[in-house]
Formats: sequence, structure tokens, C-alpha cells
Amino acid sequence: MASADTTENALLPNSSLAASPAAAEGLGSSQPVEVGPEELNAWRRGFTPQAEIWNGRLAMLGLSLGIATLLLLRLARAH
Repeated sequence: MASADTTENALLPNSSLAASPAAAEGLGSSQPVEVGPEELNAWRRGFTPQAEIWNGRLAMLGLSLGIATLLLLRLARAH
């Protein structure tokens, strides 16, 4: 059975994380962060905000084209 000290220490932030710049600024802050244009448009692998934006756009385009194709095929078959 774990002691109360172990449980309390598990809830405390890690000292290495607390010393990081991101933790010092506050991870949940709503202040915008300045980003240079080369950083904003950089192509990077992984789940980046830019990749998520393009994923949403392409998904909506595919869905719209799929629905339009089905609609046109059903209208062509009806006449």
C-alpha cells in the first residue's frame, strides 16, 4: 500500500518540467505567441496545426465531391 507522501509527491509537478520555459510561461495561457513566417509555413511531419488544417480541408473536399457524385448519378438515372 502506498504511503501518503508517495501519493502527494505523484501529484506535484516534476522539477525538470517546472524549470522549462513553457512551464514558466504557463501551458494554459491564452496569450498568442509570435511566430515568424518561415516557421509558420514550414512543412513538418506529424500532427502539426498546418497538417490538421489541410486534413480538414481535404476531408471536406472529398466529402463534398462524393455527395455531389452520388447526387448527379441518381439524377442522371432518374431521367
